[in-house]
Amino acid sequence: MNSLIDKYNIPGPRYTSYPTVPYWDETTFSPEKWKNSVIRSFHETNAAEGISIYIHLPFCEALCTFCACHKRITKQHSVEIPYLESVLKEWKLYLGLFNEKPKLKELHLGGGTPTFFSPENLKTLLEGIFTTVDIAEHPEFSFEGHPNNTTREHLQTLYDLGFRRVSFGVQDYDPKVQKAINRIQPFENVKNVTEWAKEIGYRGISHDLVFGLPHQTWEAMEHTIRKTMELKPDRLAFYSYAHVPWVKGVGQRGFDENDLPSGEEKRRLYEDGKKLLQDLGYIEVGMDHFSLEHDDLYQSLIHKKLHRNFMGYTSSNTQLMVGLGMSAISDSWYAFAQNVKTVEDYQKTVEEGEIPVVKGHVLNEEDLMVRRHILNLMCQLETTFTPQNSFPELENALDMLQEMENDGLVEINGHEIKITEGGRAFTRNVAMVFDLRMMRNKPETRIFSMTI
Repeated sequence: MNSLIDKYNIPGPRYTSYPTVPYWDETTFSPEKWKNSVIRSFHETNAAEGISIYIHLPFCEALCTFCACHKRITKQHSVEIPYLESVLKEWKLYLGLFNEKPKLKELHLGGGTPTFFSPENLKTLLEGIFTTVDIAEHPEFSFEGHPNNTTREHLQTLYDLGFRRVSFGVQDYDPKVQKAINRIQPFENVKNVTEWAKEIGYRGISHDLVFGLPHQTWEAMEHTIRKTMELKPDRLAFYSYAHVPWVKGVGQRGFDENDLPSGEEKRRLYEDGKKLLQDLGYIEVGMDHFSLEHDDLYQSLIHKKLHRNFMGYTSSNTQLMVGLGMSAISDSWYAFAQNVKTVEDYQKTVEEGEIPVVKGHVLNEEDLMVRRHILNLMCQLETTFTPQNSFPELENALDMLQEMENDGLVEINGHEIKITEGGRAFTRNVAMVFDLRMMRNKPETRIFSMTI
């Protein structure tokens, strides 16, 4: 295993999209092309499957130094109402593109810290959206909750509005690790919010754990997992820490790189953590996710309905996902678009009556084919690949896949490529074989975290 880690532990994307953001071709993109792609996708799918909405709520009271998300650090809660008013104005601009009432299938509140906002203000935001849509028959509404500031009122208010899934960021219970990542979070806080959620009736409670954090040891990781098992969440995200200190604003310079586990140590955290989770009844779903057998995420895997997008793995799938808020990313299937990255620019653009996209990418036919293969690998751990018909330029893909088969990472059966149980940890590496855009333009500097 160590030799495989040495061989395959290279920088690589997490593939929440293809093409990945650094390889978007902005020369072919324009706000007008984005609007046209939204209209096309809406007309094709709204009546049948509906749409998804992602709302980025960027404010946090403190900077967690493991986080690579776009956020704004402030303790001034006076920012809440003006920001939410801008989100509703942006949504109104999208409504102007549609010729019928949207059917809302999926809604996610991400951050930042969504529970930075008061329950009353979140209710105002959501009711402002719900009055403009038809709710699908079995909607998937979810939000991210910070255990230190999520109140029972938050949970009850959002439950009453139709939310049934909540994800709590745990990371690690070791005090030394928590201090290094500036996330002091007692177990009692996590216990309280988890038990409240269960009492209220949430059926998809998730905990986020991160391996590879500074000063993290297997003993600390095992303690964190066993404490988590006392609360028995329905699902777990067991993420690899993405060390990208060169990205502006992430705050990942609060510790020395020497404080991070080595590649070998990090792989042990994952492998031993995965085994312990499986011994405790959790089933691995896709990459870095685990769930109990009753959970929707596992059921979607069994029925081959698992999907992956900018929100991570989801148990439902819509072709059109509208991202609202500062830095939010939208996906029409035919194009991607990202909003401006500061609160001030976002609010100013929306006030001027413009959808606040700042960059994007229009997918060509090749992109769409590659995207389908990468989605298949990330969600189903398999794909059917005929290079001479689909990708003449990817003749060497079979050579790379053959080498991976020799290393035990994949099985090749005719045109079928399947990631093995031992290859799950290298899923990102297998997907990279199909990444034509990165293959043609290998980065000269690091733009991705390490795959392991």
